[in-house]
Amino acid sequence: MSYAADRWKTVKVELEGKIAFLYFNRPDKRNAMSPTLNLEMRDALLELESDGDVSVVVLTGAGTAWSAGMDLREYFREVDKAPEVVQERIRREASEWQWKLLRFYSKPTIAMVNGWCFGGAFSPLVACDLAVADEKAVFGLSEINWGIPPGNLVSKAMADAVGHRKALELIMTGDTFTGAEAAEWGLVNYAVPADALRERTLELAAKLVDKNPVVLRIAKHGFKRCRELTWEQNEDYLYAKLDQALHRDPEQGRQEGMRQFLDEKSIKPGLQAYRR
Repeated sequence: MSYAADRWKTVKVELEGKIAFLYFNRPDKRNAMSPTLNLEMRDALLELESDGDVSVVVLTGAGTAWSAGMDLREYFREVDKAPEVVQERIRREASEWQWKLLRFYSKPTIAMVNGWCFGGAFSPLVACDLAVADEKAVFGLSEINWGIPPGNLVSKAMADAVGHRKALELIMTGDTFTGAEAAEWGLVNYAVPADALRERTLELAAKLVDKNPVVLRIAKHGFKRCRELTWEQNEDYLYAKLDQALHRDPEQGRQEGMRQFLDEKSIKPGLQAYRR
């Protein structure tokens, strides 16, 4: 597929092997999200999802910021003047990619947080499967400082990612924190120096490229759904996901993995993936 630089106005795609870097591309606005960006991000994600040459998608920001959240002028002030049905549509379009599409994306996703991450940007951050941050990146839920509670699904995202007390503290104070603190609290997986950010992200993405894509998708979806179910519901649901993996996997990875371990004695599953 073609991902020409002028394809979209507010997002861009760069390919590195089977890894796609999907950029918030409004560096002059610290990559603040606008109604246009929400639509273009949805379109880009859908196209990458159907691209058979892409195995992992990395969401990052052009310039010195990941995303400063929602554009106060374009997303709030200008939309506030629109009819109510337009306001509802704009909100829906934001949620469609930030949460509904990205959270259950069919391919592994990694947030590579290269700078500022504020407000509404927490929704796509948590929706990504994994996250790596510049240890000096600046995070914050600043909504309280300009008179609103966090919008979209930010509060839910924070409660799930860092827990009750810390989430409320950050929501109620608007205090900023660093990438290193984000890693300590579990909001991101790793925090590294800025000059090692891309290398560490590529290292993580490369591990995912080597895994069985069908099983990887079902494993991550099963985990995300199971957090919302009871133990009894999970017993049925997760076994159903296991059966789904066995049915849908063209590689028959379970049989191949057991063959290589039990018959060939050529792998140790605790230490390596089966040969694909």
